[in-house]
Amino acid sequence: MLVLVAALLLLGIVLGAVTHLPLPLSLAAAAAIGCWLLVFAVRERLAARRPR
Repeated sequence: MLVLVAALLLLGIVLGAVTHLPLPLSLAAAAAIGCWLLVFAVRERLAARRPR
C-alpha cells in the first residue's frame, strides 16, 4: 500500500511539472519515453523466447 501511495505521489509531481512545460517539449518527452518503453518491451520479449 505504501508503494502505491508513493507511486501516486510521484505521478502527481511529474504531471504537475509537465503542465509548466511548453506543449512541443512535453510531446517530445512523451515520444522519447514511449520509444524507450517499446524498445524495452521488444528486448524483454526476445530474451524470453531465447532458449537457455
